[in-house]
Amino acid sequence: MGEEFRHNPEASRFEAWIDGRHVGTAGYTLRGAVASFDHTVVDPALNGQGIAGRMVAHAMDKVRAADQWKVEPACSYIRLWLKRHPDYADLVA
Repeated sequence: MGEEFRHNPEASRFEAWIDGRHVGTAGYTLRGAVASFDHTVVDPALNGQGIAGRMVAHAMDKVRAADQWKVEPACSYIRLWLKRHPDYADLVA
């Protein structure tokens, strides 16, 4: 299975792709230097495979590497993920 994660800034989202098929999204709204992550969605047929977690980890790694934004966890999944990964607390606005 070819899994890939991408940042799509034009659509304000991070995406999960498997074998060339878009299967997940972590969307955000950028307000100044704060990205409010407001939804995380994965194809229901793929639930329970950890795709959302890996997609969010990719997103947070990209946010950290760019060092331009802080994160507002407006989505319940993002809030839970950040709670489970305290090493990303420095990204929270």
